[in-house]
Amino acid sequence: MHLRISELLSAMETLAIFAYAISGLIEARRRNLDVVGAFIVAFLTAFGGGTLRDLLLERRPFYWVEHQNYVLILFAMSLAAPFLLKSTTRVVSSRALLVADAVGLGLFSISGTSMAIAMGLPMFTSVMMGVITGVFGGVLRDVLCNEVPLVLRDSRPYATCAFLGCWVYIALQRNGIEPDISAASATGFILVARLLTYRFRVRLPR
Repeated sequence: MHLRISELLSAMETLAIFAYAISGLIEARRRNLDVVGAFIVAFLTAFGGGTLRDLLLERRPFYWVEHQNYVLILFAMSLAAPFLLKSTTRVVSSRALLVADAVGLGLFSISGTSMAIAMGLPMFTSVMMGVITGVFGGVLRDVLCNEVPLVLRDSRPYATCAFLGCWVYIALQRNGIEPDISAASATGFILVARLLTYRFRVRLPR
């Protein structure tokens, strides 16, 4: 993989990890979990999708094993979360959770698709790899918090936004757009699509 693309994917992965970690900590706070529970929820939310991706792509070591510092930062965030989020109202927490989740969804989806393409996988398989990477951390978060996963219970487009955004990324790449511009544009598409469909209550047919 080209060095510039590798650096871009690394930056995207880092941002996605902390976006999803924040969503996990917010959800843990809403559930009144202790520090241990908050760390477990945040850890699985942040690293669950990437770990499943690495398993499917047979990549070793796992991303969080290779980057121990992220785990340590996440641990520190979990210790500080009860104090930082203590005064947060339920409404603000819900909005923050939505934004953090949308950011993580976009970043992880595109990074997963990029890695699959770099390994020579077919386009559709690469897109599905991106969707899995983007969605699975949120699924683990919801299951741990005794919720039906958002991707299953919310008829507003969620995985669909990731699916379309991954195709946008592939289309831009195929048309010769610079990798960093393609990744940023596709990530922005997923983020904006998720927030707009939620705001205007766009729903998929049941």
